[in-house]
Amino acid sequence: MILPHSYGLVLALTILTMLCWGSWANVLKIAKGWRFELLYYDYSIGVALGAALAGLTFGTWGSDGLRFVDDLAHAGTVNLLCGFAGGVIYNLSNILVVGAISVAGMGVAFPIGVGLALVVGVIWNYFVNPQGNPWLLFVGVALVVAAIIVDAIAYRAHAVSQSAAGDKVDAATKRAATWKGIRLSAIGGILMGMFYPLVEIGKSGPRGLGPYAVGFVFALGVLASVFVYNLYFMRYPIAGTQLKFADYLRGNWWVHFLGIVGGIVWIVGSLSNFVAASAPRALQVGPAISYAIGQGSTMVGALWGVLVWREFAGGGAKVNRLLVLMFLLFVTGLGVVSIAPLYAAH
Repeated sequence: MILPHSYGLVLALTILTMLCWGSWANVLKIAKGWRFELLYYDYSIGVALGAALAGLTFGTWGSDGLRFVDDLAHAGTVNLLCGFAGGVIYNLSNILVVGAISVAGMGVAFPIGVGLALVVGVIWNYFVNPQGNPWLLFVGVALVVAAIIVDAIAYRAHAVSQSAAGDKVDAATKRAATWKGIRLSAIGGILMGMFYPLVEIGKSGPRGLGPYAVGFVFALGVLASVFVYNLYFMRYPIAGTQLKFADYLRGNWWVHFLGIVGGIVWIVGSLSNFVAASAPRALQVGPAISYAIGQGSTMVGALWGVLVWREFAGGGAKVNRLLVLMFLLFVTGLGVVSIAPLYAAH
């Protein structure tokens, strides 16, 4: 397999993670009229396909550790189960966050859902595999928490301004959808913070998996569990009418293509993060830091929501100031986390 051997390359991989995790959900916006429950089947196929292709290429080339197929063959049962369970837990969390995007927009779901995932994941990952300066790491997390709070205040202010300026019935409906999105994002974010430590356990020990192999097992967990979770959410939808699997078969090639692309983009970001976290210990990166920087996807997703999809349009000067403050807090927090390996406590 191929692994990075410099901090610059590791940082580049985590930035790629941030861009991929924060951008894949745009396919939901592009596939207008196509329900997220239906798109999610193709998304899961894309995740599994991307992981398999990466394993057979980057996971097979190079001389760092075992080749992809050999890595899978030598893995312990517990390691395989943890990697698979990570995919199962992630999938439920992501469905909830995607559901939040469908009812309240990317600007709600990413800062709250992914921000909470960052907090939970960083703390848990650090205790599983402590690397980097803990003071810098947790100060950075605290700044991200502050950004989440500011984001929630901005949405509250936006809802109030819309209620004052427009139809009260429409404003009330939008406000209810926003709060539903916040609740879904919060639950999904907490669950999302729990999958990464399971991936790290899957990589640990003498029979632990390498990053490409654990990514493939993780992807199998995503693909297998979609047929359980998605059937439930189609029968009891977050928004809209009930769906049947026959509705998925009625989709055209474009919406199926978008779903697969979304899954591939997401798994490229995830594998980049798994690989970055597997860099030599001397670099003092580890899973807590690579995961934290990757969760800068929160900022990327919020930027898409604010600048491209205009989810805060008409909010006024107060809302705009709050959004600027939110982005500053996120950027500062991620910056502090990114230098934690350079000032590791010895």
